[in-house]
Amino acid sequence: MLDQLLDYSPNFGMDTLLLLLVLIALEAILSADNAIALAAIAQGLEGQKLQSRALNFGLVAAFVLRVGLILTATWVIKYWQFELLGAAYLLWLVFQHFTNRNQLDENGERQHAPKFASLWQAIPMIAVTDLAFSLDSVTTAIAISEDMRLVLTGGLIGVVTLRFMAGLFIRWLDEFVYLEDAGFVTVALVGLRLLMRVVSPEFVPPEWLMISAIGLLFLWGFSKRQPLDSAEVAAETGSEPSSEPSRDIASEPVVKQ
Repeated sequence: MLDQLLDYSPNFGMDTLLLLLVLIALEAILSADNAIALAAIAQGLEGQKLQSRALNFGLVAAFVLRVGLILTATWVIKYWQFELLGAAYLLWLVFQHFTNRNQLDENGERQHAPKFASLWQAIPMIAVTDLAFSLDSVTTAIAISEDMRLVLTGGLIGVVTLRFMAGLFIRWLDEFVYLEDAGFVTVALVGLRLLMRVVSPEFVPPEWLMISAIGLLFLWGFSKRQPLDSAEVAAETGSEPSSEPSRDIASEPVVKQ
């Protein structure tokens, strides 16, 4: 399909621009599940400031790892062990999520796993998680174009897009009921796709099918919002939250005159 699309471009400059747009679009679409996984990892830190710093430093380290992967991609794809390790890691993340999703912390809120005692514990996990996802997207990018400068540019823009999306997902994970579960189901799909490339490459689902499945899962993920508490309702309506418990008038005794 990409070859047919490129036939319409009249010159090399247009080819390069078109390829770059395709790579950016591919990174953005395939990064949605990655962004949710990174947002969930960042939520293992207390406070928005630490979460933001973890994403910033973690994705800088992730870009360095991506560059290394891009430069060695033609060598990496010769060894199925890398894809097997990536698949195992992603499926382990999914297992961790669904086995810990109903646990509550000391404040009675749903616990995000894993919990981190410091910023420097979260940064390596963010970088390694992005690297595991990159095993799929980078090898796809290399298949589209052999121009390393173009692939590196697409990777850089992909990391910037990923940082923006992960920041949004940190807020959305607390706002939508099914979003985190939907995200980790897509992580499972990516892990299983990597596993299929090792076990039986001829049965690997095509990109359009993966993108369609991810789109449907995210439609489900955004289908229900968390119920608002009294403070949030007051903030939206501009009224003062009530500190008094509501009274059931029907249950009050009738005083006879």
